[in-house]
Amino acid sequence: MPDPTTVLRNTAATAAGSLVAGLAYGSLIERNAFVVRELTMPVLTPGSAPLRVLHLSDFHMRPGQRRKQSWLRDLSRWSPDLVINTGDNLAHPRAVPAVVQAMGDLLSVPGLFVFGSNDYFGPKPKNPASYLFDKKKRVTGTPLPWQDLRAAFTERGWLDMTHTRREIDVKGLVIAAAGVDDPHLKRDRYDTIAGRPNPAANLSLGITHAPYTRVLDRFAADGYQLVLAGHTHGGQLCLPFHGALVTNCDIDTSRAKGPSRWGAGTALHVSAGIGTSPYAPLRFCCRPEATLLTLVAAPTGGGHVGASAGMSQPTVSAR
Repeated sequence: MPDPTTVLRNTAATAAGSLVAGLAYGSLIERNAFVVRELTMPVLTPGSAPLRVLHLSDFHMRPGQRRKQSWLRDLSRWSPDLVINTGDNLAHPRAVPAVVQAMGDLLSVPGLFVFGSNDYFGPKPKNPASYLFDKKKRVTGTPLPWQDLRAAFTERGWLDMTHTRREIDVKGLVIAAAGVDDPHLKRDRYDTIAGRPNPAANLSLGITHAPYTRVLDRFAADGYQLVLAGHTHGGQLCLPFHGALVTNCDIDTSRAKGPSRWGAGTALHVSAGIGTSPYAPLRFCCRPEATLLTLVAAPTGGGHVGASAGMSQPTVSAR
C-alpha cells in the first residue's frame, strides 16, 4: 500500500507543476494567440443589406508590443464596412503612436469610438483578489494622453461617440449611433443622449466601454437594436467547460464575451479584447480577439433581435 505521505507529496508536486505550466502557457502562448472571430447577428431592419462591422477593444498597448501591432495592422484584410473601438487602447504614456500605426488602413474605414479607464489612466499593480471580493474599489495610475489619441483618430475621420448621438451613412445604410463615457469610472451620463433613435434608421447602435447594467438598461429602454462593449477581457482567466469567473463589472459571467440578448429587443456583443494589463500578462481559455460581426436583417419587424438561436455561433478564423 502506498505511503500516504508520499502520495500527498506527489499530489502536491503534480498540482504545483500543473499550475506553473498553466501560468507559462497563459503568459507566453495564449495571450499572444490572437484570433478573429466571425459572427452573424440579425439586428438590421428588414430589407437592409448586410453590414460588416469589426469590433475592437482593450488593446492595452505598450510601444514594444510588435507582435500585437503587426496582427492589428493585418486586420484591414478583412475589409470591414465599419470599425467600432470600445476603448482601453493605452497602457503606456508613449503608446499613442503605436496604436495609430497599428490601426493602419483601418483608419481609412468609417469608425466610431469611445474611451475606457485605461485610456485616461495608466495601469497600476493591484491585488488580483480584488476582482473577486473588492469590486467597488477603483485603482488608477498616472494620467495618459487620451487627448492625443482622440486627435489622431478624429483627424483620420473616426468619430468620437462620447456622450454623443450621430447618424451616419455606411454603404447606403443609415446608422443611428450613441455612446457614453466609461461607466467603470462612473463617467457615464446617459441623460445627455437619452431618447429613442431614429426609427427609420437601418441600425440603432449603442456604444460603451464597460457593459454596466445601468447603461445597458437605458439603451434597451430607448429601443436600441445593438449595443457593443468591451472591458471584461472575456474573464481573461477562465475555466474549461465553465467560462469566466469574473467580469470586472456588474453583468453576469455568462455575458463576459460574445453575443447575448438584453431585454426583449436589444442584442449585446461584448468583446473579449486583445490585450491585458502589464501587471497581469496572461490569458487562459480566453484567447485575445477581434470580432467581425456580419449584421443582417432581422426576421421580424422593427429590427428587433430574434431568439438567441438566430445568431450564428462564433467561428475562429485566421487569415
